[in-house]
Amino acid sequence: MSHDQTPPQAEEVLVVANENVPQPEKTTTIPLESEQQDQQPQPEKKNNLVPVVESVTLETHLSKPNTDDTDKDETTKTSQSDLLENENKPLQELKSLVQQALNNHEFSKPSTKEDKPPTTTTVAAAPENVTPAEEEPVQQKDKEEVPTKKEEEKEQDKKEDEVKETVVEKEQEEGDKKEEKVKETVVAAVDEDGAKTVEAIEESVVAVSSSVPVPQEPVESKAESKDEATLPLQPEEVSIYGIPLLADERSDVILLKFLRARDFKVKEAFTMIKDTIRWRKEFGIEELLDEKLGDELEKAVYMHGFDKENHPVCYNIYGEFQNKELYKKTFSDEEKRQNFLRWRIQFLEKSIRNLDFNNGDACTIVHVNDLKDSPGPGKWELRQATKQALQLFQDNYPEFVAKQVFINVPWWYLAVNRMISPFLTQRTKSKFVFAGPSKSTETLLSYIAPEQLPVKYGGLSKDGEFGNSDAVTEATIKPASKYTVEFPVTEKCLVSWEVRVIGWEVKYGAEFVPTNEESYTVIVQKARKVSSSEEAVICNRFKVGESGKVVLTIDNTSSKKKKLLYRFKTKSSLED
Repeated sequence: MSHDQTPPQAEEVLVVANENVPQPEKTTTIPLESEQQDQQPQPEKKNNLVPVVESVTLETHLSKPNTDDTDKDETTKTSQSDLLENENKPLQELKSLVQQALNNHEFSKPSTKEDKPPTTTTVAAAPENVTPAEEEPVQQKDKEEVPTKKEEEKEQDKKEDEVKETVVEKEQEEGDKKEEKVKETVVAAVDEDGAKTVEAIEESVVAVSSSVPVPQEPVESKAESKDEATLPLQPEEVSIYGIPLLADERSDVILLKFLRARDFKVKEAFTMIKDTIRWRKEFGIEELLDEKLGDELEKAVYMHGFDKENHPVCYNIYGEFQNKELYKKTFSDEEKRQNFLRWRIQFLEKSIRNLDFNNGDACTIVHVNDLKDSPGPGKWELRQATKQALQLFQDNYPEFVAKQVFINVPWWYLAVNRMISPFLTQRTKSKFVFAGPSKSTETLLSYIAPEQLPVKYGGLSKDGEFGNSDAVTEATIKPASKYTVEFPVTEKCLVSWEVRVIGWEVKYGAEFVPTNEESYTVIVQKARKVSSSEEAVICNRFKVGESGKVVLTIDNTSSKKKKLLYRFKTKSSLED
């Protein structure tokens, strides 16, 4: 049977839109292979067919919030609060370590290795005309002489110090004796002569005390050390990903990322934070943000929309590097690969700073890696740059990936992935999802809503009348069956809609049916077969002059089920 012929016993599914009935909950569950087989039409005996009609109602505007989803969110919040209670203790321990490091300025200390203590042996430079055999005894002799000289110097210094201490002690004793004699004289003089004698003796006391030598250097050093003790250093200020550590409540979310990356081992997480902050200073992240590195790669990596859990989505398009000129400009030598790495880190850093760190669950990114037309395994430069970037991301941007979805995966990529896999942690690898060309759209739609997914990947997100906030209804069309959608209109307005069938190869038609039976039906889109090679999304508009309904009909004549995506929008005729 050809695809254009309709089986005589076809099921017909009717979807009726009603303003007073809420829109059904959208489902994105992808059936397993076994379920797909169960849904295949079973052979039936003639004259025993019973037509099946499904009635589904739609709202004329955006869907209302689903109470089931609200309950689900409350359950999720409860489980998250329980989880945070379990995480609180290591978080507080880590915050204490970070505070101590800030107080001691540990983050600003250079990462150079500590110098080894100097040894007492030195090697004299050998004359040019001395052979290696003659050098050895000379060096051994020097090694024996050097320690002896130093020991003699130390002994001599000790003797000098002892002599100095003895002299000072004697001078102090003599000074004390003179002061005692003067005091006795003062007492006697006061009895005999009164105030005049006292004044004279006081002058002699001052003179005697000034004659006693007082070492100045130790006094000054004590004063300096006292001043340093009374003026403690202020804690240093350190920011990471644009957020001050401990000075901002959002930094708790960042600290938890490091804890999760190290399985809540506090000391290991603290070491990772120190290494990351040190790397960021050495790499010059803050200066990198202001650099202009060109826009040649804006089609290779870009942000677009959000997934179903409100994570922003980043698309990495490897097929762009099939362009030989772009590939050469990006990966041909080490300098260019380093520039690419700097551009990629700059892009990631800017994307992270747009995250909402007040919501710990949403401050991660979903990465979609499109391997269609990707350069083959022979392009080692691309593999090298990718491996290096992944390593830096893993070491310095922990827990910023919600999911890594690889689509249009070619057969050879699995071998390449095995080469990269040893450089990744098990936690990182657990976030990877792989899908071949035939399953790519289905996989993406399981994570990303159609209104957020670009048209090239099976969604409806594109520039035009509809935006990412205009919800899309999903439906499944059974094999050899018709699917009808009715959208009621009660006033004069302009009706717009978008419709898409993944893979098409079905018949599509649209018409307006007035409520007044005496009026005539208007054919908006004559029924025709739409092939997979035609425009992915069909957009229609119709100006309504009376109450009625817009009816869409999709006739699936194939033996495979089809996924239907559609959405409506009305605009008052006064707005034209």
